[in-house]
Amino acid sequence: MSKFSTGYDLEERTAKFGESVIELCKDIRQDAITRPTISQTVRSSTSIGANYCEANNASSRKDFKNKIFICKKETQETKHWLRMLATCAPEKKVATRKLWQEAHELSLIFQKITNTLLKEK
Repeated sequence: MSKFSTGYDLEERTAKFGESVIELCKDIRQDAITRPTISQTVRSSTSIGANYCEANNASSRKDFKNKIFICKKETQETKHWLRMLATCAPEKKVATRKLWQEAHELSLIFQKITNTLLKEK
């Protein structure tokens, strides 16, 4: 289990993930290349938890399914931006890799949820 895990509380896990990305990005020197990369990374990583919260409070099964699919997409996007961030800030490569691994684990979780939802048709 990763350092982000708090049992099976996915809402807390996604929130901690977003917070960890924010903390990492606060320590990166900003310039013309890192600024937009940091912005995209923070936006996509924090969107995962926000959409998961919305999924938990969905008004319908269709709404829940839509929000979970968005969580999956945002997780994949975050993996991309973390990879770009590691290139922009090589001194943060180890920390970025740990966050990428957590994003990968979240991606697998959301993939399992979406697979289950698709089977329920």
